[in-house]
Amino acid sequence: MSGPLRVLVCDDQALIRTGFATIIDAQPDLEVVGECGDGRAAVDLAHRLDPDIVVMDVRMPVLDGIAATRLLAGAGVAHPVKVLVVTTFNLDEYVYEALRAGASGFLLKDAPPAQLLNGIRTVASGAALLAPEVTRQLVGRYAARIRPAESVPGDAGLTPRELEVLRLIADGLSNGEIAAALVISQETVKTYVSRILTKLGLRDRVQVVVYAYRRGLVT
Repeated sequence: MSGPLRVLVCDDQALIRTGFATIIDAQPDLEVVGECGDGRAAVDLAHRLDPDIVVMDVRMPVLDGIAATRLLAGAGVAHPVKVLVVTTFNLDEYVYEALRAGASGFLLKDAPPAQLLNGIRTVASGAALLAPEVTRQLVGRYAARIRPAESVPGDAGLTPRELEVLRLIADGLSNGEIAAALVISQETVKTYVSRILTKLGLRDRVQVVVYAYRRGLVT
């Protein structure tokens, strides 16, 4: 990427918006290109400003963050935008609805600034992120309600090593942790992850976790 990651911040509380923008703009590789206080404005600004990622609140006037995320990143969107949902509310339904709407990440507002910045960079890179507080049991609880590619049966021809990597992803391990566990390079892990996504017709690591639960590959 030739320049800083372009970030749109959407939260109905001006103080939080300003705080997020200040933290983000202080980073040399990040740039806040817009701010807004409701979901409809977020959708309009995202279409106009073309950010790399939207930091999205859930509870907002006019249009809530889940509905806005669905319009920006949901199924059938021609040019989806990466969305990181950041909310005060650690409720199961919010996490489920955010992921179902197309969000690639979910964090709580009381997370430290470093975690917010890491979340922005992680989601912008194409990976998915769940806050440490959001357990894998939560994803498993809703796995049956989040549908991956219906047309792909069984394990879709994954090799034994790919299945091993898939299970480690479902356990919440990062690429670096998977590399250490399997004694392979991170580049090799990235290759395996890419193959898994392609073979299963999935978008990101969150959907890999869901797929693993639905197929009984993890419990």
